[in-house]
Amino acid sequence: MSERVWRKSSRSGTGGAGGQDCVEVAALAEGHGVRDSKAPDNGHLTLSPASFAQLVTRVKRGDLDL
Repeated sequence: MSERVWRKSSRSGTGGAGGQDCVEVAALAEGHGVRDSKAPDNGHLTLSPASFAQLVTRVKRGDLDL
């Protein structure tokens, strides 16, 4: 089995607390993994491809902005 490759958004260096507020994503056999980049050892969420696409759409629309 190949090692998971976690990646951050190209925009993760902007905004937030010095650019520290971001998540990482990885392609998994069962879908997409999403984890906190500041606490990678705390585990990850696994989303189906459809759920991940819906999440990305909502983030881009600003639906989840605080």
